[in-house]
Amino acid sequence: MQSTPLDLARLAAMDTADAARLLKGVRDATLNGRRSRVGPRADIKESWQRMLRGGVDPDRDHRAGLLPLEELERRRLASPLREVLPVLRDGLVSIAEAAQHIMVVADTEGRMLWREGKASVLRKGDSHGFVLGADWSEGLVGTNGIGTPLISRRPVQVHSAEHFVSTHHTWTCAGAPVTDPRDGKLIGVVDISGPLSTMHPATLSLVTSVTRLAEAELRNRHFAALDRLRSVASPLLARLSGRALAVDVNGWPAAVTGMPPTGRLSLPKSVGCGRLWLPSLGMCAVEPLPGGWLIRVDARSSAATPGRVVLDLSRPRQPSVTLAGAAGSWVQELSPRHAELLYVLALNRDGRSAAQLAQAIFDDPTRTVTVRAEMSRLRRNLAQVLAHRPYRFVEEVEVELVQPDDPADLLPRSTAPAVVSARRPPD
Repeated sequence: MQSTPLDLARLAAMDTADAARLLKGVRDATLNGRRSRVGPRADIKESWQRMLRGGVDPDRDHRAGLLPLEELERRRLASPLREVLPVLRDGLVSIAEAAQHIMVVADTEGRMLWREGKASVLRKGDSHGFVLGADWSEGLVGTNGIGTPLISRRPVQVHSAEHFVSTHHTWTCAGAPVTDPRDGKLIGVVDISGPLSTMHPATLSLVTSVTRLAEAELRNRHFAALDRLRSVASPLLARLSGRALAVDVNGWPAAVTGMPPTGRLSLPKSVGCGRLWLPSLGMCAVEPLPGGWLIRVDARSSAATPGRVVLDLSRPRQPSVTLAGAAGSWVQELSPRHAELLYVLALNRDGRSAAQLAQAIFDDPTRTVTVRAEMSRLRRNLAQVLAHRPYRFVEEVEVELVQPDDPADLLPRSTAPAVVSARRPPD
C-alpha cells in the first residue's frame, strides 16, 4: 500500500483535535514500521528518518544548558542577522503577536539569539524551552521549525505530532533559513511558533517572504559597501600599471585595472599583507584597503594548474579544499552542497553526468538544473582542476580525500544518498 503524503492545506481545514489525532497516527505508524494510508510530508519524513538513525528518543524532552549571558551577547554582536533585525521585526512581529505566535531568530547552531511576541505566548514558550540561549538543533530536540530548516536548507513548517518528540505536540512552528548573499553561507534561521490552535498554512509563506526581504537588505548593504570601496580604490588603481583589482573581504571586486572585469575572487580563509598565490591569478601581492584588499598580479606569474587537490572532510562541520602546486597552496572552506559534490567526484575519478550527480546528491536524477548551477559555482574557483562533460577532476591532478576517523562523522548534516550510505557501518 502506497501512503499518500499529507499537505498543509488539508491539515489547516481540519478541526485542531482531529488534525492532531491524524498526525499522531501517522507518527505512530512510522515509529513502529507500519504502512498507513496517509504518510508524512516529504520534509517531515526526511527529518524523522534522521532522528531514527541518530537515536533521538521520541518520548523524551532533552534540553541542553542555556548559553551564558556573555556568550549570548557575543553571538548576537557577531551575527549578520543583527543587521536585519528591523526588517524581521517590521515584517513578522505584529503579525506574530496577532496570531498568538512568537518570532524567534537563531544562529547556525540552532541557538536562540532573539525572541519577540506577547508576554502570554512567551510564557507558554518558556514551558517548551523556547528561551534565549536554548539549543533547538534537530539532533538534540528532534524535528522542529528551527533545527530542521538548518539541516534541510529549506523553509519547513512543523505542526503538532510532526514534531518527532512527543512533548512538542501542542506546538506549531514554521521556519526558514537565511543565507548571506555576500558569501553564500547560512547565517541562521527565522521561526514563528505558537500553540497548536494558531496553525495557518500561509505562515510558512509569510516567514519565507520576510527572510527573503532580510537577504535583500543584506545584499543592498553589500552593494553600498562595494561603492565605498570603489571610491577609495579607483584613484589608486588609476596610478598602477599591470593587472590589479580591489576586492572586499569576501572577494567581490569593486574595481579592476589592466584586466577584464571578473566575478567574485575566491580568497582563502586567512588573508594578510604580503604575497599570496591564487589559483585563478597566480602569485599576487596583497595590501589592505578600507573594507577590502588591493591585489596586484605578478606579471611573471601565471595561474598554472595545481598538481594536487586535498578534499578534507575530517572536521565534521568545516569541510575544505586545498590546491597545491609549485607556486604555492590555497585553502577554501566549502559549503555543505559543494563538499557533497566534490566527495562524489573524488570517489569517481572517471566522472559523473549531471543526472548521476543528481541521483547521488538528491536521490532524484531529474534535478540536473540544480546540479549544473552548483557545479558552475564550483568551477568559478576550481576551473583548473574540474572538467565537465562529464564532471570530473582533471586527469593530471592528484586527489587526496581525507575522511573522519568515524564514518558517522562524514558530513553529518548531509542527507545525500552517497554520503548517507558511506556513514553506515559495513555489514
